Amino acid sequence: MLLHQTLESTAARDPKKIALVSEGQRFTYADLDERASELAQLLRSRGVLRGDRVATFLENGVEAVVAIYAALKCGAVFMPINPLTRKDKLAYLLNDARVSAFLSQPSLRGEYASALGQNRSVHTCLISGSYSVGATAPTAGPPADGPQTIDQDLASIIYTSGSTGEPKGVMLTHLNMLSAARSVSEYLELRDDDAVLCALPLAFDYGLYQVLMSFMVGATVVLERSFAFPVKVLESMVRERVTVFPGVPTMFSLLMNLTTLSEYDTNSLRTITNTAAALAEEHIRRLRGLFPQAKLYSMYGLTECQRVTFLPPDQLDVRPTSVGCGMPNEEVWLVDEQGQRLPHGGTGELVIRGSHVMRGYWEKPVATAERLKPGPIAGEMVLYSGDVFRTDAEGYLYFIARKDDIIKSRGEKVSPREVENVLYGMPGILEAAVIGVEDSVLGQAVKAFVVMRSGH
Repeated sequence: MLLHQTLESTAARDPKKIALVSEGQRFTYADLDERASELAQLLRSRGVLRGDRVATFLENGVEAVVAIYAALKCGAVFMPINPLTRKDKLAYLLNDARVSAFLSQPSLRGEYASALGQNRSVHTCLISGSYSVGATAPTAGPPADGPQTIDQDLASIIYTSGSTGEPKGVMLTHLNMLSAARSVSEYLELRDDDAVLCALPLAFDYGLYQVLMSFMVGATVVLERSFAFPVKVLESMVRERVTVFPGVPTMFSLLMNLTTLSEYDTNSLRTITNTAAALAEEHIRRLRGLFPQAKLYSMYGLTECQRVTFLPPDQLDVRPTSVGCGMPNEEVWLVDEQGQRLPHGGTGELVIRGSHVMRGYWEKPVATAERLKPGPIAGEMVLYSGDVFRTDAEGYLYFIARKDDIIKSRGEKVSPREVENVLYGMPGILEAAVIGVEDSVLGQAVKAFVVMRSGH
């Protein structure tokens, strides 16, 4: 199966089921599949071929969802770009990936006009509202004169933030993305009667996979533009009887700081997930108090393979600061600085083995070689995460820091995360972030940034 065929098979099985709720509109699986097929046909008529990169520079909405599946139906590679991206970085991304087709919206013209002016590869530019996609859809099978897509072909290129250098394009095949979607939806026990609220950007993997997994199982996605207005999101959660709510620590902090939260009926919520950064123990306690009927999953992942670990909810009381153990259909372990595998109880870099691991970084062989290295079986490559963890006696993982973020003070290695956990336990602190700063005596000093609760 290919990634877009999950939408097609669900549409064939249950065409009138609501697949997407967005901006007050409701779209069935048949609606979305037809719209994606029509846009795919338009892209093909403009010369988009198998393997071409199709960039989507769109805010969360039906246009973004349709564009993703249209690119896949063409055999092309969809490349989601955060709509907050500025013109210079946008120009870099389009040039680096040699994008063929570019899809955006009028409100972002101030950024994309300049970026396209610096580009020579884009031959097709489609702006929402300037073309018609909807009512009748021609069949969008593979091009008659070209080979069919297989699961080893690239489905997406997702660029990392570039916090440690220029952005790198993570290459993900259909097999990579389907494997990740299957494993995550399995341990989360997603069902076709779920309503998944997504206020996360579709340009990042955590938000994107809410759509991919929901369409795989036949659930409904309640898609919000953003989490800028938490009350609006809460209203959608209540109105649509949302059962699954994926978030990140910043979103949960905003929710927990709402004095009116108790006024909203969120009893339909049965699953809450967190990744991107580990939740502080105090935040876990408060979230469970606010949503006692919901299972809370603490997770860890990275763009290079989407998701790695999850903590079963029944383990929260036993090991609340753990991000769990490996998910289905993968293997994980820790290695020391010499690359030797560590027993339980050790501290080292996390290594990931599985069919969800990326193909590599787009046209960056040196960076790829730093992350993908020979595995235990001849001929295979495994992913070195660049993140430091420790394990307990039973093999559960605890995030320490990115290798580059470890603070070396007074000759000792200090985990920013451990300091943040202490800060979160102090009265009045809403959010905390810790870094190392240069110090002539200590080598590095520990510096903390905090956001206070109202009234403190």
